[in-house]
Amino acid sequence: MQVGILLGTRSRVLEATAGPPRWRFRTGTMRWVWKTHPVRKVRGRDNFAELLREAEVVSVAGWDFSWLDGRAKEERPSWGYSRLAAERVSGADSVVDLDTGSGEVLAGVLAAAGSSPRRVAATESWPPNLRLASTSLRPFAGSVVEVGDDSDLPFLRESFDLVLSRHPVTTRWGEVARVLDGGGTFLSQQVGPGSNRELTDFMMGAQPVSDVRSPTSAAKMAEAAGLVVVDVRQESLRTVFDDVGAVVYFLRKVVWTVPGFSVETYRDRLATLHHQIKRDGPFVAHSERFLIEAKKPCG
Repeated sequence: MQVGILLGTRSRVLEATAGPPRWRFRTGTMRWVWKTHPVRKVRGRDNFAELLREAEVVSVAGWDFSWLDGRAKEERPSWGYSRLAAERVSGADSVVDLDTGSGEVLAGVLAAAGSSPRRVAATESWPPNLRLASTSLRPFAGSVVEVGDDSDLPFLRESFDLVLSRHPVTTRWGEVARVLDGGGTFLSQQVGPGSNRELTDFMMGAQPVSDVRSPTSAAKMAEAAGLVVVDVRQESLRTVFDDVGAVVYFLRKVVWTVPGFSVETYRDRLATLHHQIKRDGPFVAHSERFLIEAKKPCG
């Protein structure tokens, strides 16, 4: 048996997975990673110390979450961002992907589109990802430039007719509007406020949830930048952890869920979680996602 999994949040990537990714688009499923892998048998699921030891030493580099096969799963947004992006790319002459990470998502979108735009560009703020993204986008003659999360974009006005961004750290709406050509489109899937807050609150105690990253705020900022919002969708998606080792791996990889997380610091809370899972079943959180699409008026 083989499964495909895809994690819904963006993380820092330190090394590429071997071989080209195999892309497939699924909606409404409860699975994580782009690549397919055999499901492995999980051993010692009742042994707290063994679960922690295994999850603490396994590498969290790369964008491959197959280590979670059979022990964690996440619903996918029903709109299918990659499918929508591929549809937009198929009619684009020039495209830039902001906060591209290792470039794997954009590469999959370009491959699914069936045709490559005349100009393909991407930005990324994390230096180790630049080489990985360049490798991912080389088949599409894509260029990757280092741009800080809060920096202006190093492109001329009206350089692109399509701007993409999946799970950006921040969205510089004025810069998006500036580099978009008249009639151009911005399509973005973003992490909404309070994503996986059940897990955050369990580990840290109740935390305030800001609405800064809400779809309502995003739409207002897009309009203030001169864009016309044509679509906004939001969904809350079940994230299920079957054992405490899966939680440790997730928190080591998705570092903003519990800032400063370490097994040593949170061992007591992890022990409580382990016993809760054994008693009550899997721990369930909810990832928050929203889609926003906006256009720049012509003229």
